[in-house]
Amino acid sequence: MTGGRPKVVITDHVYPTLEYGRAVLEGFGASCEIHQCGSEEDVLRAGSGADALIVTYAPITRRVLSGLGSLKLVVRQGTGYDNVDLEAATEMGIMVANVPRFGGEEVADHSIALLLALLRKLPALDGLAKAGRWGEWHSALPLPALDGLTLGILGFGKVGQQVARKAKAAFGMEIIAHHPRRGREELLAAGARPVGFGELFRESDALSIHLPLTGETFHLVGEEELRMMKPTAVLVNAGRGKVVDGRALYRALKEGWISGAGLDVMEEEPPDPKDPLLTLPNVMITPHVAWYSERSLRDLQERAAREVVRVLSGGLPENLLNPGALERARRS
Repeated sequence: MTGGRPKVVITDHVYPTLEYGRAVLEGFGASCEIHQCGSEEDVLRAGSGADALIVTYAPITRRVLSGLGSLKLVVRQGTGYDNVDLEAATEMGIMVANVPRFGGEEVADHSIALLLALLRKLPALDGLAKAGRWGEWHSALPLPALDGLTLGILGFGKVGQQVARKAKAAFGMEIIAHHPRRGREELLAAGARPVGFGELFRESDALSIHLPLTGETFHLVGEEELRMMKPTAVLVNAGRGKVVDGRALYRALKEGWISGAGLDVMEEEPPDPKDPLLTLPNVMITPHVAWYSERSLRDLQERAAREVVRVLSGGLPENLLNPGALERARRS
């Protein structure tokens, strides 16, 4: 508490403004401190006395959680929460929430934009035209017709389904999909032909990845899977960077196992300037912005701030990730 007011610390952010969330918190009467924490020590200093943290990428480890004795809630301002030690938070009776299902339409649109640019070889054609090589467009071939291409979707949740719907309706693509935890009937009902994991890689002309990062999905797409793909195929990842083995992807692109890749997420963010993927002409990289629009930014910040208000008003988060923390808190 700060002067009798609840203390909320925004540990770090990557946004052009924080006005939307800040307005909700200050309207509630909380003090709102904004930092750019990059280490455990930074979070411990900034979070001292905090009732709640709103976090983007800062490390919320067991050490951090145990060092913040007044903490009631951590809100991950985003969908994934792999930077928060959920097990430790549960043991300490600290609630953890996230903001799922925001920016889904934007991620779907961005994924399709990357797919179209790669399939139609826009980076190569743009380079030829600007270099005065107007008549050499044939060096970028093949340029496939989009109608009838097979789009494979790995991870068929809300975003994957939006990609499928838009690609099918607008471009006439054939949709195949694989999801580790969704049944055949569910995929069929959403307009996709269910296929096995290996079949997805072998059949796809374009592959779009929409999986969270878990122990099961880490490097799920590696050398074996990439070697299954057609040499004309392209891959887009707007899910989590570590789902794809970056070294294997580099070899696949360098040696021609696949034609191109569009990455909105990478294994390291920001990437090491020496990452060899940055040197390849058949890779398009955007800086983890697929989710962004002015609308989605407002939605994200307001929803994260409202989770804080709920808890500091004596309620529960709408998107509580660790209900076991409630039982632990009651015992303490």
